[in-house]
Amino acid sequence: MPTRCAWAQRPLMIEYHDSEWGVPVHDDRLLFEFLILEGAQAGLTWLTILQRRENYRKAFGNFDPKKVARYNAAKVKTLLKNEGIIRNRLKIEATIANARAFLAIQKEFGSFDKYIWSFVGGKPLVSALKSMKEVPAMTPEAERMSKDLKKRGFRFVGPTICYAFMQAVGMVNDHTIDCFRYKPLAKMK
Repeated sequence: MPTRCAWAQRPLMIEYHDSEWGVPVHDDRLLFEFLILEGAQAGLTWLTILQRRENYRKAFGNFDPKKVARYNAAKVKTLLKNEGIIRNRLKIEATIANARAFLAIQKEFGSFDKYIWSFVGGKPLVSALKSMKEVPAMTPEAERMSKDLKKRGFRFVGPTICYAFMQAVGMVNDHTIDCFRYKPLAKMK
C-alpha cells in the first residue's frame, strides 16, 4: 500500500487524494467548481462536501458560471429545499454572486485560469513538508488572492479558503515528501 498524506483515510478521501488533490487545474469550469466547493466547506469538513459533490453539480448546472449567474430568488428558494447540498442561504447566494464575478474576471483577463494562477507566478509552489502539522492555514499568496477576490465581489473567499483552493487545484503542492503523490506532482506545471 502506498504512503499517503495522513488526512487521506476514508475511501472517498483516498480517491480524491490520489486522483485530484494537488493536480494543477487550468480548466475554468473546474476552477469555478473548486472555488465554490471550498467556500461551501466553510465550517464543515471536506468529506461532507465530497459526499455531496454530485448533488452540487446537479444543483449548480455542472458549475457552469453562465448558468449560475442567471439564478434568481426563485432558484435560491428551490436550492434551500435541496437536501443534497448545504442549505445555507449565504453560501447559495454567494455562489451566484461568485459566478457573476467569475464571468467578469474571464472577460477582463481572457480566462479565470490566467488570473488565478498569477498569484503563484503561473506555476505551482512546491512545499517540502515532513508532516501535515507543517501545512500552513494560509500564506501571503492566499491572503493577496483573498483580498483581490473580495475586491472583485467574491464571497466566502477568506485566506484560509483560498489556501485550501490553492492546494486543491495544484497551485501549491502540499503533499508530504513521503507521500507517493509528492514527486510526480512536484514535476507538473
